[in-house]
Amino acid sequence: MLASARHAFSRAPYRAFSTTSTRAYDVAKLILIGRLGKDPEVRTTKSDKEYASYTVATTNYPPPPPNPDGSRQEAGTTWHHVICFNPNQTNYLRTLQKGAQVYVEANFELRDPDPSADSSSAQAQRQIFLRHESIRVIRQAPSHNETHE
Repeated sequence: MLASARHAFSRAPYRAFSTTSTRAYDVAKLILIGRLGKDPEVRTTKSDKEYASYTVATTNYPPPPPNPDGSRQEAGTTWHHVICFNPNQTNYLRTLQKGAQVYVEANFELRDPDPSADSSSAQAQRQIFLRHESIRVIRQAPSHNETHE
C-alpha cells in the first residue's frame, strides 16, 4: 500500500507554480458581492455593437477602525460600474432588476490618465474598467408588494 502511494507521489510535480514563459496569461480579476444599483442598461457603441452596463453597490464591512476618540465612521458604500459585451449575457442582464443581490466576476483594467486631456475631464483621471465575465443572482430584488408591507 505504501509503495503505491510513494509511486504516485514520485510522479507528482515538485512545484505548484511555474516561473517560466509557458504561462499563457496573467489575470486581474475582481469578485463583487453586492446589490444592483439600478436596472442594467443596454447601449450601443459607435460601431453599433450592443453592450450592457450595470452598477453594483458594495458596503465595506467591517467599518473602519475606531478613531482615537473612540468614535467610529460609518461603513461606506462603493459603486462599481461594469460593462458586458457578451450578447448572451446581455440578454440575461436585461431580466435583472435594481436591488437584486449578485455575485459578479469581472476582469479589470487600470488605465492611466491622458496627459493631454483637460484636468477636469474623466480622461485626465486614472480609471478602472470592469469587464463582465460572469454573474449569479444570490437573491432577487424585493418586489414592490414586499417593500410596502
